[in-house]
Amino acid sequence: MEPGKNHEGQPATAFGDGEDPGQGRHVNPAATVPPSPAAGSSAEVLSPGPASGGAAAAPAKGRGWIVGLAAVIVAGAVCLFGIQSCTDSLGSLSLFETSGSSLTKADQASVGVIELSSTIAYDGTACSPEGFSKLLDQAAEDDNIKAVVIRIDSGGGTATAGEEMTTYLKEFKQQAGKPVVVSCASMCASAAYEIASQADYIYAAKSSAVGAIGTIMQVVNYADLMEKLGIKIDNIKSAESKDSSYGTRELTEEERKHYQHQVDQITRNFVEAVAEGRGMTTDQVSKLATGMTFTGTDSVENGLVDAIGTLRDAVDKAAELAGCEDLEEVSLQQSADDWSSLVDLLGSSKVDREDVIAALKELSNEQAVQ
Repeated sequence: MEPGKNHEGQPATAFGDGEDPGQGRHVNPAATVPPSPAAGSSAEVLSPGPASGGAAAAPAKGRGWIVGLAAVIVAGAVCLFGIQSCTDSLGSLSLFETSGSSLTKADQASVGVIELSSTIAYDGTACSPEGFSKLLDQAAEDDNIKAVVIRIDSGGGTATAGEEMTTYLKEFKQQAGKPVVVSCASMCASAAYEIASQADYIYAAKSSAVGAIGTIMQVVNYADLMEKLGIKIDNIKSAESKDSSYGTRELTEEERKHYQHQVDQITRNFVEAVAEGRGMTTDQVSKLATGMTFTGTDSVENGLVDAIGTLRDAVDKAAELAGCEDLEEVSLQQSADDWSSLVDLLGSSKVDREDVIAALKELSNEQAVQ
């Protein structure tokens, strides 16, 4: 269940503070007005049409060259972006060309590093079940990869996505038989911690925010605000509680109990997963399921983390658990599978292609009237 309403109109359920900070406002710079010609200057304003005496006046200098220059600059930026993007993608293709190909140098024992540094959700990235599963498959299929380190900097996210990723990690450990070590960065909370709890060993910094075991469901009631604005809503519904999550009225006591049951059920699954992964009892984990995070220092004391350490420590520990003295680090990243991925990459350019087209049309019109 994702934040907000799902396609059935039910409120989404998420673990903890999974939302990424929004982007800042983009303020358009104030328009710059060019100064008028100074008095007494030699600049002249030419008017279209015949000059006095019947002689044809020089044609007015259009803005075409300005628009053209802007179009060339914008088009050049797009091309440069495309070239860089293609270079990056092709570089990925050279490493991760096909499923089952080696990601490492021949006969070089390595540790695969996976980064989870965003909201846990269904977005196709490494922080999604699909993306995470593919990265684990890469690690499983490469015989040179002896262990996996997961670097986590996430506050959690969608409960179901976290549950699936937790399952994929457990399956990886069972089937691939390769040790997994987690390195917590600034935050490893909620759904992200559920995933981390399945590792063989967990490191955190002293100031890391760890845990936040629990579930939250939000139903916002806009009824009073809409009444003040004179907005009336008629809900045509198939069942009495079908509109319970739409924010147009208060929840009934029965509906509140129903949603509380859902939250308790999902939290119980969370607690059981952590207890299994950490070798703790459900009672021990339940006492820590306050919904709040703990520092790395406190997490070592309460059992959520094994030791204070850095990413380097996590890599060394992975090598130790794999029975190797030294392992080369290999960053496991998603690859572009086909040319359509490159097209999508170019399409994600911040340069607005419609602006380029409009500029070229304007240039064409300017040239036509000159």
